[in-house]
Amino acid sequence: MKAVWYEELGPAKDVLQIGEVDDPQPAAGEVRVRLATSGINPVDVKRRQGGRGPMTARRVVPHFDGAGTIDAVGAQIPHDRVGERVWVYSAQWERDFGTAAELVTVPNDRAVPLPESTSFAEGACLGVPALTAYTCLPQRSNLTGQTVLITGGAGAVGRYAVQFAHLLGAQTIATVSSEEKAELTISAGANYVINYRTEDVAARVLDITGGEGVDSIIEVEFGGNLETSVKILKQCGTITTYASQANQTPTIPFYELLYKSVCVQHVLLFQMFDAMKKRALGDISRWLEEGTLTHVLGPSFALAETVAAHETVERGTIGKVLLDFGV
Repeated sequence: MKAVWYEELGPAKDVLQIGEVDDPQPAAGEVRVRLATSGINPVDVKRRQGGRGPMTARRVVPHFDGAGTIDAVGAQIPHDRVGERVWVYSAQWERDFGTAAELVTVPNDRAVPLPESTSFAEGACLGVPALTAYTCLPQRSNLTGQTVLITGGAGAVGRYAVQFAHLLGAQTIATVSSEEKAELTISAGANYVINYRTEDVAARVLDITGGEGVDSIIEVEFGGNLETSVKILKQCGTITTYASQANQTPTIPFYELLYKSVCVQHVLLFQMFDAMKKRALGDISRWLEEGTLTHVLGPSFALAETVAAHETVERGTIGKVLLDFGV
């Protein structure tokens, strides 16, 4: 089969290679998926660049997300899973073989049934963004009466977070950087959208909430937005953050957070507790079946164009960048 890999860290054009490799065989407890699409996340690019630590194997086939059809199963897995449409998450977590290949093997629970109404391209959008977004939600099954601020509401994680919070009953406020992104966020169910480039976010949030502030914040830029967060959080509010790229070593205003009893939680989906993962997969699967989720597809590339795909992610684009295997 064909796959893309790298054997050293560096720029995509210098280190990514494509060629033939042996078909992987599912071990006990695993399934093999013939991929139709592979989804590329910023973390895939950062790992290849060396921004997430050294290489952990001699050769790495990248990408965590994808979608396709199970074509083989290992011992202990029911054979009736063969032929099942699935979306794949965390394929490369603690493994050196991800979804930048025509076939991938993953633990059985990392291949989730994909409804016929959801395309393979849409299925490959889920994975890292959707599970991160779910993990960032206030841990309640019903958010009615809660006000949630989602920063970066048009981003891959942010837009799913807006949808999930809305579906669970919250009033949602989202920040964006352009009119195009505002429209995308409103289509996800945001009640209010604030352009942080042209508006005072703290003033707008306090105006929207009648001076009360928000119950929780789902944060894409913890350090950069911390000053604003302190101003707009209610007493005993929460900040759940999954990134702080612009300010990676923020100064913490300890007593301002203390006297508001603010809870700050850092989220890495790969370390999600099993109970949370089960709940997340259950709710996401239900929403897919009901047809209530929408997905933003970005540019699509062939496997042979993986360098260009990675470079597109590096430049920044709206929607999930995909590899299309033509299946």
